[in-house]
Amino acid sequence: MKIQVLGPGCMKCNKLYEEAQKAIGLANVTAELEKIDKIDQIMKFGIAITPALIINGQIKASGKVPKADQIAAWLKEMET
Repeated sequence: MKIQVLGPGCMKCNKLYEEAQKAIGLANVTAELEKIDKIDQIMKFGIAITPALIINGQIKASGKVPKADQIAAWLKEMET
């Protein structure tokens, strides 16, 4: 499973990365977590508002920081 956190490094972006890390543990899944902070790379995803969360290529959140339990639920959904 691949999880990507998109954002230029702002406070919310860092918080989303932390929540994603927690979610991996909560969901008990094996995942690759990547932080993408270069604007040109972020734009390739078609994201207008950061932070954004991408799981296996699907945009799950943009412009907000979902809690770890919500992210964990998404991870479990995508694992099955």
